[in-house]
Amino acid sequence: MPTDPMYMPLHVGAALHPDVLPDWVQDNTGDNISDRNAKYSELTGLYWLWKNNDSDYQGIVHYRRHFGTANRLTRITHRDHFDRVAGSEETLGLLEDSDIILPHKRNYYIETIYSHYAHTFPGKQLDATRSIIAERQPEYLASFDSLMAGKRAHMFNMFIMSREKLGEYCTWLFPILEELGERIDDSGYDAFNVRYPGRISEMLLDVWLNTRGYAYSELPVISPEPVNWAKKGSGFLLAKFGGKKYAKSF
Repeated sequence: MPTDPMYMPLHVGAALHPDVLPDWVQDNTGDNISDRNAKYSELTGLYWLWKNNDSDYQGIVHYRRHFGTANRLTRITHRDHFDRVAGSEETLGLLEDSDIILPHKRNYYIETIYSHYAHTFPGKQLDATRSIIAERQPEYLASFDSLMAGKRAHMFNMFIMSREKLGEYCTWLFPILEELGERIDDSGYDAFNVRYPGRISEMLLDVWLNTRGYAYSELPVISPEPVNWAKKGSGFLLAKFGGKKYAKSF
């Protein structure tokens, strides 16, 4: 974990793995959905934060993805990846002029957001999500359709925002995901594919953000562990041109 005190190590899925990381804050305390971690991934941590933490600013990053500092010289000259992670002084400075901090958008270039998902996972999951929004939150439908037709989006479920805005987002997000779970029959899914609520939520962030019109700043994403870009790239191309669905994370 980064050493800056703005970061709070949180063990997600603690209800499923109670003997792991016992010295960290556990997401199965208080009001929680820790037992849904196999489907919701990092969102069980987000839910715990929403319901149980009173920090003025809140957000999430991951064990293998962090916000990097905007200082390019620091990112180039520091060999330790954790020395390149954004700290509290930098993030608070950004929040003086922006409502939210997000990672740089991911660009799929030769795919739309919808076609990329439909090539790598069942497209019916996005179709069901659209139906839920049309029925329950129709004012967000235009933003959803625009995002699906585009090629760029803020991914990874990474963000920092005020406690009030995070509460607003979670109040909107989690009922959609709960309804989605009722409409999708995932009884035949393996452990990798059953995580679809977490994946869908990555795209819903921009749907909420673009509809609400909040100002945001962006930071690069860095990984403290090696990234096999050749494998990621070949998996992307095989999905688009070879019809090969994703079977694991890269």
